[in-house]
Amino acid sequence: MKTYLKQATPEQREELADIVKSSVGYFYLIGGGHRHPGDKLCRRLVAAEPKLTLHELRPDIWDAPATPITRRATDPAPAPGHAGRQPPTTNGILDTVPDHAAVGIDARGIP
Repeated sequence: MKTYLKQATPEQREELADIVKSSVGYFYLIGGGHRHPGDKLCRRLVAAEPKLTLHELRPDIWDAPATPITRRATDPAPAPGHAGRQPPTTNGILDTVPDHAAVGIDARGIP
């Protein structure tokens, strides 16, 4: 918002304020970090002015836009599934439980 306020003419600022039903003074409060625009105002601002982004207006609510991961035609195809943690097998399920957490059973005993 701060960059937009520096670059826009006074007429452009006033026009944007009229479109989103706000005031130029409130824009300066947002740009200076003294006020945070609400969800609806952020959406109206971004819809009316493409130079503004949701993340720029409220980084605490919206994440930065993700940069697309590009693959070349020569890159190998990714493996199916995910590389996340797999569930333990039934053979070693108690290996993931600390000894002090296994109450009432012999966690290290041989069946």
